[in-house]
Amino acid sequence: MTSTGVVTAGRVTHQSGGVDDLAAASPDNQRVGVEALCSLQSVEEAYVLSTCNRVEAYVVTPDPAIGQAAIREFFDTVEMQALVITGHDESLRHLLSVATGLESVVLGEDQIIGQVRTAYEDARNAGGIDEMLEAAVTKAIHVGERARTETAINDGVVSLGSAATRLAADEISLEDATGLVVGAGEMGRLAARSLADAGVDELVVANRTVSHADHLASELPVDAEGVALEALATTAAAADVVVTATGSDDPVLTPGHLDNDDARDGPGQVVVDLGQPRDVDPAADELGPVTVYDLDDLETITQATREQRADAAAEVERMVDREFELLCDQYKRARADEAIAAMYESAERMKARELEQALSRLEAEGITDEQREVVESMADALVNQLLAPPTKSLREAAAEDDWSTINTALQLFNPEFDDGRLAPTFGTGQQAEPYSETADDD
Repeated sequence: MTSTGVVTAGRVTHQSGGVDDLAAASPDNQRVGVEALCSLQSVEEAYVLSTCNRVEAYVVTPDPAIGQAAIREFFDTVEMQALVITGHDESLRHLLSVATGLESVVLGEDQIIGQVRTAYEDARNAGGIDEMLEAAVTKAIHVGERARTETAINDGVVSLGSAATRLAADEISLEDATGLVVGAGEMGRLAARSLADAGVDELVVANRTVSHADHLASELPVDAEGVALEALATTAAAADVVVTATGSDDPVLTPGHLDNDDARDGPGQVVVDLGQPRDVDPAADELGPVTVYDLDDLETITQATREQRADAAAEVERMVDREFELLCDQYKRARADEAIAAMYESAERMKARELEQALSRLEAEGITDEQREVVESMADALVNQLLAPPTKSLREAAAEDDWSTINTALQLFNPEFDDGRLAPTFGTGQQAEPYSETADDD
C-alpha cells in the first residue's frame, strides 16, 4: 500500500442529527463497519468511530469521487440532511478535533480519546489501517493526549455521565435518593460514580452480565448492588433517578417498568437516557410522574461547560492546527520519498543493465577484481551525483504541493509510471466537493 490515496469522511453527529439519525447510522459494531467499507470497490483503508453521539467513517481511495460514493453507500439508511461529507483536509482536521474532545457533547470530555483508540484497534483487526490512516489516527490520539495533559479542556464536568447527574439534580434532590444505572460499560460506570459523588443513598446497577454489575457496585462508595436486567421490573419503579447507558438495539425500559403512581409523594421520577439507540421507550415520557431526558436534552448542561472552557478550547484549537500541519508535512515527506525511491529504483535498473554490458565486454579482454570495483564505484557515484539535484527539487516540490513536478520526474525516470495517482494535494486547503451541506458547523 502506498500513501497516494485521498481521505474522505462522512459523519452523523449530535450536531448534524438527532438520536434517531444516530441510530440509523450506527453499524452493528465498528469492526463490521470497517469490513463493509473495505469490501467496496477501490477503498484501500477504512476507519469507523461509533459512539452514543457520533458515527464517523473515514476511507482512503484513489479519487475523491470514489470516496464520496463509498461514504454515501455506508450511510445509505440515513436522511441526507443529517449526513456531513468532507474532503481530505477537513476530514483529517476533524479527526484530530474529535480526539481532543472539541466536537463532543460535553466539551473536552475524556471518554472520546479511549473510544478513538478502541476504534483504531477495531479497524486494524479488520484490515482497514495502512499507511495513511495509521498516520492520521495515531496523530489524533497524540493530540488528544496533549490536549488533556497540557490544557484545562477537561476540568469540571468531563462526561455525559456527569452531565446526566447534573441534569437530574436540577429536577430533584439527589441527596438520600435512590439511583438506578442501567448498563455497566464505561458510560454506565461514569454515571454511577457521578451519582454516588452527588450523594445518592442507594444505587442499583442493572446489567445483562450480572458479574459486571456486581463489580461496578463494589467499587462505589455508597450502598450499591448489582442486578440482572430482568430485575428492572421491580427495581426501576422504586428509583428516584434512572440513568440508562446500554448498547441494546431495543429499549430496555418500558412504561411498565417505571413509576406510574400519580399520587406519589414528592417530586416525580427522573430518567436520563444516554443510550444510542434509545434505551427508554418514548412512551415512557407520557407517564405523569416521570420526566424522560435524552441526549438532545443535555444541551443546557453542555453549553454551560462549553462557556467555562472557552479559553482552553481556543488553546486546543491552536494545538490541533499545528498538529494538522505536522501531519500534512509527514504525508508530503512520504509522498516525496516515494517518488524519490521510484526514481532511484529506475536509475538502479539502468545502472545494473549498463554495468552488466560494460563488464561483460571488459571481461572478454580480461579485467581484475580491483578494476571491476573501480567501474562499479564509478557507476554508483554517477547515479548519486546525477540524482542529488532532482532529489532536492522533489522534496522542495512536495513541500510546496507541486505534484506536477513530481509526476513529471516519475514519468521521466520511469516511463511505465502513468497512473496519475499523485495528483491530489495534501495540506493545501483543497477539498473534495461535499455531497451535501448541513447546519453542522464543526
